Amino acid sequence: MRVLVTGGGTGGHIYPALAVIRALQQVDDQLEVLYIGTENGLENKIVTHEGLPFKHIEIAGFKRSLSLENVKTIMKFFKSVSISKKYIKEFQPDVVIGTGGYVCGPVVYSAAKMKIPTIIHEQNSLPGVTNKFLARYVDKVAICFEEARSYFPQQKVVLTGNPRATEVASTLKTGKSSLGLNPHKKTVMISGGSRGAEPINDAFISMIKAYEKADYEVVFVTGDKHYESIKDRIEHVEQLKNVHILPFISNMPQYLVNMDLFVGRSGATFLAEVTALGVPCILIPSPYVTANHQEFNARSLTDHGGGVLLLEKELTGERLYQEIEKIMNDDQLRLTMQNTSKQLGIPDAAQRLIKLMNEIIEKK
Repeated sequence: MRVLVTGGGTGGHIYPALAVIRALQQVDDQLEVLYIGTENGLENKIVTHEGLPFKHIEIAGFKRSLSLENVKTIMKFFKSVSISKKYIKEFQPDVVIGTGGYVCGPVVYSAAKMKIPTIIHEQNSLPGVTNKFLARYVDKVAICFEEARSYFPQQKVVLTGNPRATEVASTLKTGKSSLGLNPHKKTVMISGGSRGAEPINDAFISMIKAYEKADYEVVFVTGDKHYESIKDRIEHVEQLKNVHILPFISNMPQYLVNMDLFVGRSGATFLAEVTALGVPCILIPSPYVTANHQEFNARSLTDHGGGVLLLEKELTGERLYQEIEKIMNDDQLRLTMQNTSKQLGIPDAAQRLIKLMNEIIEKK
């Protein structure tokens, strides 16, 4: 099979693409892949590091107000359509899949116009502008949340889930002691993501003395850029026994599968990991993302009882501590959250997406 993949801008668009590529590689030893992204985007660094063939186009997003930049963006779009068609003719893909971001626009549009089987994959419960535009042209729309279904042509929509879930679903508990944790205590992880989230960090630090006396342990992930300043703010940081402070975790699933509760943001790919593992959550959506989509993502889990929603505008150290205490002191509540989360997860997402790809290839 020859598969052309496109998606970029954020890890939330890139990692699901890589997950489905890896799943395809396991079932097709003749697989050929081409990835199209932007030269300066995060996808260039990540995809080339994976050793995958990569080509780039130049594209940008539309401004929300009338602007000369939008005229330039339109010109870039049509230029990128021309370049994309050239790449497609050279590669001759059996199927093209777009996982989101502006770069998908010209690539998937070109493929659809060339009558090549096309799929877009929407990770969020509130779809992005590019995927809503492309939905009218593609063969199928793969979604991760039922809440996204109403934004697309109903006959095209298929619930597949996020391929990233497939990669983490088989993560085995390694034992808390191997992670430097007390195997006899429950554990909470608090993290604002790889870059960290200052409001979450501040809320936790304001109550750190209470956490140090709790009957559960806390893994506090500050984010790289906040690590040193946070250590400077905490008195006697070297004497902490119940709170483990880390700048960043690269093997997040290995930690997550051992957690009794997670506190943090609600990016789509991360929620795929959480539901695949069935980890109870307190979700604090970032209010700084496009169209507030993290809150919509969070509600897709919390409205069903798989976690608790805490908006950043309501976040205080005391409120966060109370919510954590409530969940950590109620074994039945955590078990209910865990079971609900797993029911909402789709651990075979990559296989579902591959099946969908094969179906549209056969129909063409």
